[in-house]
Amino acid sequence: MKIAIGISGASGAIYAKRLIEYLHNKHELYVTASKYAIEIFKSELNEDFFDFIASNSVKYFHNEDMHSLIASGSFKIDACIIVPCSMKTLSAIANGYADSLLSRCADVALKENRKLIIVPRETPFSQIHLANMLTLSKAGALIVPPNPAFYNHPESIDDIVDFIVGRILDLIGINNSLYKKWTG
Repeated sequence: MKIAIGISGASGAIYAKRLIEYLHNKHELYVTASKYAIEIFKSELNEDFFDFIASNSVKYFHNEDMHSLIASGSFKIDACIIVPCSMKTLSAIANGYADSLLSRCADVALKENRKLIIVPRETPFSQIHLANMLTLSKAGALIVPPNPAFYNHPESIDDIVDFIVGRILDLIGINNSLYKKWTG
């Protein structure tokens, strides 16, 4: 699969990191990140974003590079995942304000009727946040707040992260065993 991953400046860089780690050997990944996402990556994970990207052999595009492949509808991707998604980025996407590569890539996914997954990282949600999420849902995006399940008895933060990443993968049709599926 060809998958675009946008990382915005919200807490939760660990979700993007784990998603890329899981996918990079088996799929073509096209990554962009806001400047705040890059700072948060370092702050939360104590790891340099660009070293991480280089070590995982993904195609990275600067967030201002509106001439990149993922800015165009003629470049076919199978899915676009914004993880984590700040409320600023969510608002831009919901309102068609494609002023960065990250929001443009999501905008393209919507207009081309491709899978778009938004992983909003905020709590609590205001009515404005909820209205923007509803707008995106009506436009075809899947909204996946990183709410963990506890039926699988997570024992670590990694277990909780793997649950969310596993659900994202399920939604784009990638079978995985990152978490224990519900069996009843």
